Amino acid sequence: LWKLVEKLLMPKPSRPSKPTAEGMNWSVGAGTNLLSGFTGKLFRESKQTLNEFAKELRAFSSVDMSGRNFGDEGLFFLAESLGYNQTAEEVSFAANGITAAGIKAFDGVLQSNIALKTLNLSGNPIGDEGVKCLCDILVDNAGVERLQLSSVDLRDEGAKAIAELLKNNSILRVLELNNNMIDYSGFTSLAEALLENSTIRSLHLNGNYGGALGANALAKGLEGNKSLRELHLHGNSIGDEGIRALMSGLSSRKGKLAVLDIGNNSISAKGAFHVAEYIKNCKSLLWINLYMNDIGDEGAEKIADALKQNRTITTIDLGGNNIHSKGASAIARVLKDNSVITSLDLAYNPIGADGAKALSEVLKFHGNINTLKLGWCQIGASGAEFVADMLRYNNTISILDLRANGLRDEGAKCLAQSFKVVNEALTSIDLAFNEIRDDGAFAIAQALKANEDVAVTSLNLANNFLTKFGQSALTDAKDLVYEMSEKEVNIFF
Repeated sequence: LWKLVEKLLMPKPSRPSKPTAEGMNWSVGAGTNLLSGFTGKLFRESKQTLNEFAKELRAFSSVDMSGRNFGDEGLFFLAESLGYNQTAEEVSFAANGITAAGIKAFDGVLQSNIALKTLNLSGNPIGDEGVKCLCDILVDNAGVERLQLSSVDLRDEGAKAIAELLKNNSILRVLELNNNMIDYSGFTSLAEALLENSTIRSLHLNGNYGGALGANALAKGLEGNKSLRELHLHGNSIGDEGIRALMSGLSSRKGKLAVLDIGNNSISAKGAFHVAEYIKNCKSLLWINLYMNDIGDEGAEKIADALKQNRTITTIDLGGNNIHSKGASAIARVLKDNSVITSLDLAYNPIGADGAKALSEVLKFHGNINTLKLGWCQIGASGAEFVADMLRYNNTISILDLRANGLRDEGAKCLAQSFKVVNEALTSIDLAFNEIRDDGAFAIAQALKANEDVAVTSLNLANNFLTKFGQSALTDAKDLVYEMSEKEVNIFF
């Protein structure tokens, strides 16, 4: 706010090179006294606000100052509060208009602070220059374990500076560089750093420009790295050739990867083959994301075959992969014997009613699925009937997502019948965007009233066609459930 005043009403105020936390010294030039009362008030308010921010830094272990727009000048003011601060362990300065010039505020501050574990500077346009400055400062820091630099206009030169930091810093555990402009050259630098670094646990490179060449370079670095546990490469246009190289590198390494995100990377059935081979032999992977690729039924069948041999993966996301009923049936057959998988996401796949039937027939009495996501799967009212029948017997599914499936009132009524059966597992069901009208809402309301032992605590009916009558019926049912059992059912319209 004071920066706007400064630009519009007065010459640039002079200030010390590094203002202290006690206050900032402003010099008002001649000829500005006409609005001195107004500007003075704004400066006093700004100073008071910054003092409040500084108190937060000294009082709380976790401080979120994101989106407060205090800019470089504000950061110089606040950084002093971190100098010998033993209270703040997690601090977010995200989205505050901080530039490369503002990063200099940390010089001398982060070197002396050993309590700060997480520093978030995401969403600030610090660019390569600011990243280089920060890396020079963090080389001598013995506290920061998580560094978040997503969306900071970081390019290859900045990535090289981070690579040098990784070679010399043994404290950093989590590094987030999402949504920047890191290309093949930057990936190569980071890969070389992985060969020397033995402490990094989680690397986030989502939304960059690694491509097949970047994946190939990263694969070579991973081969010689034993410490990395999480690798996030969502949205890097890796393609089938890149995924082949990456899976080869991961298969050759001695380190144990637990989390792998390769979503939105233009992977086809051909690339799914390489992923499947890795899944077959990996004994450490717990979570894998293949969201928004194009593996189709053929790729889904390859992944399913691999999951028959894998007994570590608990969470798998195959959403948006052009999988039809054939591929869904292959996945369903795996769940019959695999009790390790607890979360399955097949959203945005046209599996239809037949796919829903295949899954429902297995999950009725088999598997250990806790979270099932089938939003935008075109299952229709007939598919809802199969799901409803499954819910009468299944005792593991807690979270069910059926958004945008064209269920309409017929599907809602089928599911309502399931609510009348005592299901101690199901706590959350999402029926948004399903063209459900008042008749469907009335059926659900009656079902909730009929079963005072209902376990559902969250019911989403947003973006349907309910009038005030349907909403009123659901609200009455919610109140009755609370009156009878003191259980709160959150219903969203």
